[in-house]
Amino acid sequence: MATALLPNDDIHTNTNDKYLEIFSLIWLDANVYVKDTRKTEVKLRSIINHIKKFQDVKQCQQYIEQRSKKDRLILIVSGRLGQEIVPYIHQLRQVISIYVYCIDKKSNEQWTFKFSKIKSVVVNLDELVSQITTDHKIQKKVEEPLSINIFTTNVGAGKSTTGVNGQFVFSQILIDCLLRLKSTEIDKNELISLCEKEYEGNYIEQNNLREFKKDYSPNKVLLWYTKETFFYKTLNAALRTQNIHLIFLFRAFIYDIYRQLQKYQSKKFVRVYRCQLMSNDEINSLKQNIGQFISVNSFFSTSDERSTALFLLGDITTQIDSERVLFEIDADPKIVNTKPFADISKHSHFPDESEVLFMIGSIFRLDNIYRNNNQIWIVKMTLCNDNEHNLKQVLMYMKQQISNKETDLRILGNILWEMGKFGLAEKYFTRSLKQLPWNDPLHISLYEDLGKLASQRGDYDMSMEWRQKLLTFKEEKSLSTNVSVNKTNNSIGKFVRQKLFAFKMPHQLTVSPNMNKTNDSLEQSILFNQININTKWKQHGITIAGGNEEGNQLNQLSSPTSIYVDEDHQTIYIADSENDRIVEWKYGAKSGQVVAGGYGKGNRSDQLNYPTGVIVDKKNDSLIICDRGNRRVVRWSRQNGRNGKTIISDIQCSGLAMDNNGDLYVSDWAKNEVRRWKQGEKEGTIVAGGHGQGDHLNQLYRPTYIFVDEDYSVYVSDHYNHRVMKWMKDAKEGIVVAGGKGRDSSLTQLSYPYGVIVDYLGNVYVADWKNHRVMRWCEGSCECSIVVGGDREGEQPDQFDGPKSLSIDFQGNLYVADCDNHRIQKFEIDLNEIWRC
Repeated sequence: MATALLPNDDIHTNTNDKYLEIFSLIWLDANVYVKDTRKTEVKLRSIINHIKKFQDVKQCQQYIEQRSKKDRLILIVSGRLGQEIVPYIHQLRQVISIYVYCIDKKSNEQWTFKFSKIKSVVVNLDELVSQITTDHKIQKKVEEPLSINIFTTNVGAGKSTTGVNGQFVFSQILIDCLLRLKSTEIDKNELISLCEKEYEGNYIEQNNLREFKKDYSPNKVLLWYTKETFFYKTLNAALRTQNIHLIFLFRAFIYDIYRQLQKYQSKKFVRVYRCQLMSNDEINSLKQNIGQFISVNSFFSTSDERSTALFLLGDITTQIDSERVLFEIDADPKIVNTKPFADISKHSHFPDESEVLFMIGSIFRLDNIYRNNNQIWIVKMTLCNDNEHNLKQVLMYMKQQISNKETDLRILGNILWEMGKFGLAEKYFTRSLKQLPWNDPLHISLYEDLGKLASQRGDYDMSMEWRQKLLTFKEEKSLSTNVSVNKTNNSIGKFVRQKLFAFKMPHQLTVSPNMNKTNDSLEQSILFNQININTKWKQHGITIAGGNEEGNQLNQLSSPTSIYVDEDHQTIYIADSENDRIVEWKYGAKSGQVVAGGYGKGNRSDQLNYPTGVIVDKKNDSLIICDRGNRRVVRWSRQNGRNGKTIISDIQCSGLAMDNNGDLYVSDWAKNEVRRWKQGEKEGTIVAGGHGQGDHLNQLYRPTYIFVDEDYSVYVSDHYNHRVMKWMKDAKEGIVVAGGKGRDSSLTQLSYPYGVIVDYLGNVYVADWKNHRVMRWCEGSCECSIVVGGDREGEQPDQFDGPKSLSIDFQGNLYVADCDNHRIQKFEIDLNEIWRC
């Protein structure tokens, strides 16, 4: 190999060590920079893109030793330098194969036979390329590191955010978040740009990139994933090395794979196999966790043919730092509810390989591990259902960590923050800022997040910079809001009606016909839309109904349990429970008017028996009443209605809600469920609970009041479980969004909750009955804040005695049914605090 030494010329070599693939080539030769290897490098880069060249043994050795054990390095070395370096790097896990390229094959074979990782000694460059190509076909299947997380069901499972359980939890959260986070053209273009830079000079991959940009569509994603191109190499490397930003950029394509796996989900039970080389440490870790759960951080490729998997393992007894492993996996599609798997052979670039692909984040139970007579470790696993008893706790914790509305970059940033990845959290917070409209209120939260994050990292100067930007934004937002109010009433009124309503209460809030008449009323409405975690209400309430001791006179109430604010008619409807009537109370009036019941306790059509809920069906101009004592739901016309009509019978109803479609939702105290009734239905559909009394995520224990948002998610006050649950549309189980930490008075707890409403930011407001307070649970937080009350039970303007129902108007005024004080309290939004915040 005596050739002329030429200057360093890396036109075809990516010298950036932050490469996007797992495998890389290292070429060590005193004469490595020569013209006659250029064509060889081009061929090699079609197999393994990254090539790093060295002339100095010590520099090369240091580089190899500093690489991660998750890297996979293939070394090409000259005979002379090979004798120097191989004894020192041969035992390293990251080195998987060595090729000696020399002039004298016979003499070099005399020393190379001692080292099992030396695959061949070659004297011809074409032979070198051919050998590496052949070996890599198997290496890429068995040598790629398997990225897994283990969840142990020992003490503290699901609650730790550090150690193995924390990694398990957050890996699940992260994938769920990324799948729900909408991709943009900016993200896709950034990914393509990264790949174009990575594969600069790699003519084959450059052609693949051009074809990809021109030809890709979601229905072709499995073809691209199985094809040996940049797409598979970079995506697979990103997943296995947990390169979060690269995964973030790939998320649209990950979602496409997910949808294809859903589409082609296997219909019958399968037993599949996967071959793998694993270190002794990895095997020992598996042996110590038999019976525990494993999540796989990448797409998990398997074969339904055991012989194929064993063939790929071959006879690799020469490996000194790894063992042969065969995974045997049982998968039953009947238990799959979130992570699909499918036989993708018909949609693969290699249709003869009988490949069964499992979704990222698939969870398996490790049933057993043992060594067979052929010295192959057999790892038996079973695909798990999310409802596995031992997994429920961790999955409940996981689902509480992530927002249930549309996921955005701030949510992703907060997840990464909790994972301790501060740099990435900052990256996505600032990325979100750049994408927001200049006047979006989310700026406030992002500036606050960035300020806190900088403080946590010890960068106090930067923290102050972010906080100054927060103050500047609030000042500018305040000015622009006032200017826009004065410019045009109609446009702002429309904006208020359609876009910025703080509370998504389709069955309660309607726009007043007078809203567009004055600037003042518009300004009040817009102010309401400034509600955020800093918004405060005046602490002294105003009694607007009742408050004249308990009684049955028209200026009195007796245990009011439910209220409905109808701004169209400037009216509050009150379920006056102990008086067995519904009272209509006009704004500013000193007494109410009975509009339903009021003829004593009874079950006649003109009577009620302890009504606990009332809402207005505007379409039919009627009241819907939860007539709990009579175990029925009745409709009562608002046009001189003297009698009610039973629309649902034999139900221990407790709370009511109506969605934008006019569908009715009713909680059943006795059956521990919530049902939705479409017009004309007789049975209704269970949308929450329905699995008996209990505290599991698919159960309720005496559900009371409910709330339905614009996405048809149902929020339920789970009374005896001291929590509020959110059940998304068609969900099989709920998510705890408030309380759930036992009954007490700390800021993480509730005591027999009743009324619940949710604002447009996803913050939950709860009538905390036995703690005599109204609480606000900010989305994603484990703690809440006291909105009003909380100063013991009492009858003072800042006290409650058993608050039950909540409502809100367009101006942001909060209404509370103060049940045992027999009054309705109004708490005005503190405008001074709004502008200050």
